[in-house]
Amino acid sequence: MTTRAMDAAQELAAFLRSRRERLDPDRLGLPSHRRPRRTPGLRREEVAELAGVSTDYVVRLEQGRGLRPSAEVLGALARALSLDPGERDYLFDLAGHRRPGTTGGPAAGAAPAPALARLVGDLSPLPAMLLDHRYDILAWNPEMARLLPDFEAVPPARRNAMRLCLLHPAMRGFYADREQALRDGIAHLRAAWAAHPQDRELSALIAEFATQDEDFARLWAEREVGVNGRGRKLLRHPAAGPITVDFEILLPLQDPELRLLVYRPADEESRASLDRLYAQ
Repeated sequence: MTTRAMDAAQELAAFLRSRRERLDPDRLGLPSHRRPRRTPGLRREEVAELAGVSTDYVVRLEQGRGLRPSAEVLGALARALSLDPGERDYLFDLAGHRRPGTTGGPAAGAAPAPALARLVGDLSPLPAMLLDHRYDILAWNPEMARLLPDFEAVPPARRNAMRLCLLHPAMRGFYADREQALRDGIAHLRAAWAAHPQDRELSALIAEFATQDEDFARLWAEREVGVNGRGRKLLRHPAAGPITVDFEILLPLQDPELRLLVYRPADEESRASLDRLYAQ
């Protein structure tokens, strides 16, 4: 991944283009035009009209020409492009309208607050771990270590949830829907990168993944953004077999840059499989 691909102005331009091109003008109730559309989505002049700005302004934004749109203009563009809340936050972050305190990031591998580390342990027998915005794994309980194949054999400096999913051989078949697991993780990393533009460790991590894994590079280019904080996953454990878990991601109020991930068995069969795994 080149430096240009990690430039906020160029990413803002590409993101606006991608969201404009995905919209269906018929569904938005826009009047039909006599001349046929040569490209999918809305025209720039249609976005400009919906947002209340000039067409030239939209053109310059999509060309990455160094504009710094105001919060009011960004809000209008978000409405015109029908952005969801996660995409809207991403747009604001790219333009420099960020929440205070989210322009950098903690040092890679920084120790979490002792109270949070104890909480992870107290959640046993539910598998739990604490992640930072880079997906570095900061704390975990014995049940999570048992559930993730060969987790404790991974060097501490490489214990990153996305790296495990992408590059750890024992994890290649762990998620039954690996494509969706990657999409969720990449969408989170994209949002984290926009919120932490000065975080060199995060930028280096994304560049590493993009150069070492074709699936990551392909999905990163789709520019999906957001965090899926609740759902269900089918896991394929090499020893315990299929396990279905419901997951929940919680953000500590005093440490909102951290994420507490908790798995719960989704059915009695999965609960029994986990009990057998922990008893080994």
